[in-house]
Parts: sequence; C-alpha cells; structure tokens
Amino acid sequence: MKSKMNIKSIFVMAIISLASLLFINISLAANTGTINVDVANLRETADAESTILEQITLNQEVQIIGESGNWYQVTYHNIKGYVNKELVTVNSKSTEDNNKSNENSTKENNQVAENTSEKGTNKETSEEITFGEYKILDNTRLKLVPSINATEVVELKKDETVTVTEIINGWVCVEAQTTKGWLRKDKLKKDEPVEEVKEEPAKKEPIKTQYVNSTTVNVRQEANTSSTIVTTIALNKEVQVYSEENGWSKVKVNNVEGYISTSLLSNNKQETSRGQNNVRRASSTNTNSTNQKTPANTAKTTEKETSTETTTVPSSSNGSAIVGTAKKYLGYKYVYGGSSPSTGFDCSGFTSYIFKQYGISLNRTASGQYSNGVAVSRANLQPGDLVMFGKSGINHVAIYIGGGQIIHASTPKTGVRIDSLNTGYYNNNYVGARRIL
Repeated sequence: MKSKMNIKSIFVMAIISLASLLFINISLAANTGTINVDVANLRETADAESTILEQITLNQEVQIIGESGNWYQVTYHNIKGYVNKELVTVNSKSTEDNNKSNENSTKENNQVAENTSEKGTNKETSEEITFGEYKILDNTRLKLVPSINATEVVELKKDETVTVTEIINGWVCVEAQTTKGWLRKDKLKKDEPVEEVKEEPAKKEPIKTQYVNSTTVNVRQEANTSSTIVTTIALNKEVQVYSEENGWSKVKVNNVEGYISTSLLSNNKQETSRGQNNVRRASSTNTNSTNQKTPANTAKTTEKETSTETTTVPSSSNGSAIVGTAKKYLGYKYVYGGSSPSTGFDCSGFTSYIFKQYGISLNRTASGQYSNGVAVSRANLQPGDLVMFGKSGINHVAIYIGGGQIIHASTPKTGVRIDSLNTGYYNNNYVGARRIL
C-alpha cells in the first residue's frame, strides 16, 4: 500500500514539474527583456566563445523565446541568438502587450528590411554573395563586428576591391587594405575582371637606305664576325638600315634581318665597270699576252678606261715583291672591315690593300676574291698567290709567301702574322688558291 502511495506521489511531482517548466517557457515566450549594459553581444550559441551575430546597445528590447543555463535565447531584429542572463532585465508584461510589441517590432523590422532591400537592390547585387573578391558598391564604413551599431574600423571607397572570408545572415566579413571587418551584403557588387587591352608595339622604321660597296657581303645573325651568316648579298644591293652601333649596322634586305659591318655600306651605289675590268684585264694579260696580239680597237678602249686609274700588272717574278710589301705590316692590328694601316685590317682588307699598291683592284671579301685571277693547284703555289680557307664556304684569305707559309690578318688578338699552311686549321680547312699576278 505504501509502495503504491510513493509511486503516486512521484507521478504527481513529475506532472507538477512539467507544468512548472511549461509555465516558465510560456512565461518567457510572453516576456521581453531590456539590455542593461552599454553593449551586449548576441551570440550564435550559448557560449561566450561563440560567434557574435549582433551587438545590442543599452535599453534595447529583445524577445525572450527560451533559456539555456546562464543564457536567454532571444530574437533581435529578426536575428535569433543567445544573450547572457546578467545582461538582460526581464520585463513583466501581459501576453497581449507582448503580442502587440512583437507585432510592432515585426512591422518595424519588415520596414527596415524593405528599406534596406530598396536601397541595395541593383543588378550588381542580385546574385548570392559567396566567398571571393567583390567591389564596394558605394562609400561605406567597415564594422568591427556584424552589427549596425558596432564600432567603425575604416572607410571603404566605391569600387575598392575586398575579399569575402565569412558570411553570417546579412553580414559578410571582408579583408580590405590591411584591415578586416564586417559590412552588409548589399554593400557589395561582383568584381568583374577588366580585359586588358594590349597595345601593339610601334612599328620601327628604317633610319636610312644604303648600298653594299663590296662585291660580296655576308649578312650575319649577330654583330660579330663569328656569328652565323643568314644571307650573302652583292655589290650595290640596297638595304634598309635600322640602327648603327660599334661599327655594325642592323639591316633588312630581302625580308631578312641581320648585321653588316658599317664600312661595307655606302650612301650611293658604286661604279662597277672600271674596278672590275681592271681585274679582268690583269687576268687576261697574264694568260693571253704570249699567245695573242691585242686588237687596235681593244687597246684604245683599254687606254680610255684606265685614263684616270693606271693599272700596272707585274710579272710573276714580282710575287716576291708582293710578299715583301706584305711583311712590312706584320703586327698591325686586326679590325673587322678595316683595309688600311691607319685603321687596321681584316683578312680581305689586308690582301686588297697590298695588291692595290701594285695597281691591282681585288674584290672586297674573301669569297669575292676567289673569283679574281685564275685558279692554281696547291702543289703549284708561288709567292704572291692568294689562298682561301673555310669550314662551310670561304671566310678567310691569306697571301702565300713560300716555304709552306702564309701571311694574313689573322684575328683581333694576333693581328697580321705568319702561319704554316701545312698544319692545324689552315691545313684542314684549305679551300683553294688564285693567281692574280
């Protein structure tokens, strides 16, 4: 019997407890609270370390909808969260008053939301804000926490770029400049990348037109004598000059760009009949003088053509004289494009200068001089003969001095010197020889 009474008592106490809790919740649901400190944090959960959803200032009312430990669950401006009980004074009002208050609050919040929507509505913000880069729609101030009344951190200017790193309700946390803070979503617009307009480089025009002043000239890939030859051009070929530096001209010819020694270019075309005919006459005299008599009309023409430039062709015995003259310039410096003692010599400039002392005009380049005079075999070389060298084509010329030796303008390091024809580079890269005398 006593056991039944105890069970009944426990059951009654349980019902009373449930009723009490129900009464408390109904009571809380019917009550509002007033913030009793300067600023109270509305947090996402009942935890002092939880995210702050909003900051509520002194004397602001909140709707109490529940409780959890030392926290009230409240709504404030349609934001649901938790406030520490010590920061809220519960208001004792009737349910009817609370309902009216709630109704007015709802209307007010709806009006605020409507106004905010009206102000912020535009094509730029119609899309949902996500993480990433955006631009500021209008000048605004960054907040310390996601609250209208929060402390302002810094002012952001219209079209300034910010990066969204966190989103809570209608607020976003952004990084701007060196500062991080909060602002409303409707203050952002999508950061559309601006397509970069690439300017075409200005078309470079040639500085002048010039002409090749030597029989054959190499156009090189770079401004040095060891660079690859990109093309070869002949006497009086027109070229477009784009720049000049360190004795080289950058040119364009036949749609090919490259470099030519500036000394091999002139502003005007060269007269070709006199110089070329001199060489032809020299060769012709050597090969035909013992077998043929020169007709009278040819003799007259020759005399007329050479009236301003005397050509004296020495006999083959004078090859030693050529060698003797060449040796006078041993040790003179090597200069690309040079053809005189005052400037220095390159290989073909040296041979041209030596033979010019005897009234003989040679083509200006090594490959060009291979067409002067007549061919002679290596076994029959005589002093004064020209000998040519090269790995792929002719790119060097020297004068044979006898005894298997040559004299030539060698390199910038060694200048004019004597070398052996029968060893090393010159033996391995021998191309041929020409007899000019």
